[in-house]
Amino acid sequence: MTGHDENGDAGRPRGRRSGVLKIAGLTMAGLLVLGAGAAGWAYWHLDNNIKSVDINNALGDDRPAKGVTTPSASASAAVSPLPTGSLNILVLGSDSRSGKENKALGGGSSSGARSDTAMVVHIDAGRTGATVVSIPRDTLVTRPSCPLESGGSTAVAYNAMFNSAYSVGGAVCAVKTAESITNVRMDHYIEIDFSGFAKLVNALGGVTVTIDEDIDDNDSHLHLKAGTRTLDGKQALALARTRHGIGDGSDLGRIGLQQKLVKALLERISSTNLFTDPAKLYTVAEAVTSSLTTDTGLDSLSELVDLGRSLEGLSAQSVKTVMMPVLPAPSDHNRVVAKEPAASELWESLR
Repeated sequence: MTGHDENGDAGRPRGRRSGVLKIAGLTMAGLLVLGAGAAGWAYWHLDNNIKSVDINNALGDDRPAKGVTTPSASASAAVSPLPTGSLNILVLGSDSRSGKENKALGGGSSSGARSDTAMVVHIDAGRTGATVVSIPRDTLVTRPSCPLESGGSTAVAYNAMFNSAYSVGGAVCAVKTAESITNVRMDHYIEIDFSGFAKLVNALGGVTVTIDEDIDDNDSHLHLKAGTRTLDGKQALALARTRHGIGDGSDLGRIGLQQKLVKALLERISSTNLFTDPAKLYTVAEAVTSSLTTDTGLDSLSELVDLGRSLEGLSAQSVKTVMMPVLPAPSDHNRVVAKEPAASELWESLR
């Protein structure tokens, strides 16, 4: 098994703006249409929704080198220059938060946290192209020692599943483990939970995907016939989580569905004119921020807006999705390991 490219760009309208990371930024910028008083309250409320983790302070300097960030040459003296350097962001979809909504959707408690989806989003220098690399949750890795918020640290673990890093040490350990296996500095961290993802899809009026085979998965409670379907939030979440109803039932089949879903979500956002519908705009912004946990470099609306503005040149055609090259683990064929040298070559291209 190797990495695979699923650009799926054929037939996409040219000129559409999209990108995994400018969703939040450009959505927040549109709050200006709500009017001065309402926008002020909305800004405060949404800004306070965002949770953050101080990953830089926790990990210190024992990390891969940072990429070079440069200001935009076109920025005027009156406007803060926007960065144009390359950027790497670890994006996790997790069931880490407890509560009625997450439990109803199959989420775990905060003490039983798992990262069901892991993607490294690489923004090219110039910020006009991007690569989204999925890391299979079942990948066996050497999990490094990670600092704990309560003090002390976790022990090094060999042949541990990648998603166990989040379970034992939260966002800090997830980032450290990702950096350990890729030797790529994660400039930022973004996490979204079950209920937030479902709310976002519902706020956008659903997403349309084409399913290549019937899905009949009792574990994810998803039962769909092959064909083009418009899914609501609960169905979209089930699609992102399903694995037993497709292919060989492995996590690799699920990754293909997740990448298809990400593209469908981006297409939906790019085709929805949120700025002409303040009520829908606020609903989408609320869905995004209420479910969002970031590093401290992205934990405010102003920082998200600046990131979104820096990605305005990123088009749908220039976003590529791939999977980290893997092969069955010799010790357990239900698990996978990085396929070398292909995996190292992929990560090298993102540095």
